[in-house]
Amino acid sequence: MKVNLTINKRPRTIDAEPGDYLLDTLRRHNFLSVKRGCDAASCGVCTVLIDGKPTLSCSVLTARLENKEITTVEGERDEIEKFYAHFGDEGADQCGFCNPGLALTVISLKRTIQNPSDDDIREYIVANLCRCSGYVAQVRAIRRYLEETS
Repeated sequence: MKVNLTINKRPRTIDAEPGDYLLDTLRRHNFLSVKRGCDAASCGVCTVLIDGKPTLSCSVLTARLENKEITTVEGERDEIEKFYAHFGDEGADQCGFCNPGLALTVISLKRTIQNPSDDDIREYIVANLCRCSGYVAQVRAIRRYLEETS
């Protein structure tokens, strides 16, 4: 079946089987920043933005996304670079596997909540698991990113 999507601001018509998950569709089309994590919609590694909202791509069927706008890290290069710079400065980047999904979630946070508290930040990123850190440096980095880019 053909599915019409906008991926990173570019209209595309994608071939997809009825049971294809967005994660697999994106990776098949070389959007490799979208990582495979748990395949159970519980880690956030596969997060993309669908119409601006963080969404776990391993839990959404491509066939249900007709005329939706999908954003991956590749579509937010400028914001991602700013975000990652703060992560490095705060020592919040360890293995980096969770970073793409977390970064997209934080970009959505920035566009959704003005002047979020640290509790707002923690609540917003709750679906993005990091196996390397205790989130203290990550929240500090997110706070600095939000303050310096808003």
